[in-house]
Amino acid sequence: MQRAELAELSTFLAVARQSSFRKAAIERGVASSAISHAIRNLEERVGVRLFHRTTRSVSLTEAGERLLTELRPAFEQIDQALDGLNAFRGTPFGTVRLTVPNSIAPFVFRDVMGPLLKQNPGLHLDVIATDRLLDIVEEGFDAGIRFGERLSQDMVAVRIKPRLRFAVIGSPAYFKGRSIPMTPGDLREHACVRYRYPSGALLNWHFERDGDVVDVEVNGSITLDEHELMIEAALQGCGLAYVWDYRVTKHLASGALIRCLDDWCAYEDDLFLYYPSRRYVSAGLRALIGMLRAGD
Repeated sequence: MQRAELAELSTFLAVARQSSFRKAAIERGVASSAISHAIRNLEERVGVRLFHRTTRSVSLTEAGERLLTELRPAFEQIDQALDGLNAFRGTPFGTVRLTVPNSIAPFVFRDVMGPLLKQNPGLHLDVIATDRLLDIVEEGFDAGIRFGERLSQDMVAVRIKPRLRFAVIGSPAYFKGRSIPMTPGDLREHACVRYRYPSGALLNWHFERDGDVVDVEVNGSITLDEHELMIEAALQGCGLAYVWDYRVTKHLASGALIRCLDDWCAYEDDLFLYYPSRRYVSAGLRALIGMLRAGD
């Protein structure tokens, strides 16, 4: 058996993470044909099939699962060795790959990306913004961001900025001939723009005031999965929308949108950046945490 090339093994890890030759090609910045060629060469070198391939899916064979289990810690050691060279540089170097909910990504990184990359010119950020729940270990991320500190015991959580809350908003045109809701229960009399998670579940609107907690399953003629489109629907008078208030600051200031139930919209749980406790923390990830960490 010929010895496998390191680049081919790295390509194998990318395809295993993504379960897709096309997505692995995007991750590595090469053509899909180059990924296919590398995997074919690797399978010829090791003499076994590593992936089941169909026109619609890519999955690991038993041999591929075994190779993945053995390779992951080895490549982590390689990454750690290369990251150790940062001690001889002025700033961190390399890639930090993380996932963050799409709906809050602009607020998390708004004041961070420019200063971080300016101070660390050798650093590369690879951010996947999605509201789909991801396993950061299985999918090869250095870290993830989400609300709440309820994480598995093998994760480290760091509280980060900013603090966020929702706003219920509607246009002046929508409110012509309609009363402004004063309590969450009043929403049942209104048309609402509903939000659908990638899982297919619908978001209930959550409210808190003076110890009272209310979740409302709203109704409406429009269901969307993108916050900017929800805001556009509200601007066009299609109904009330429930979106992060950071997104509508300008519209509220101009009067294009009217906020209601303000005293029922409490701040959400704190945001946390989390990463596996058993994984070393690279210099790049430490620099990012330093930028995002919330003050005490």
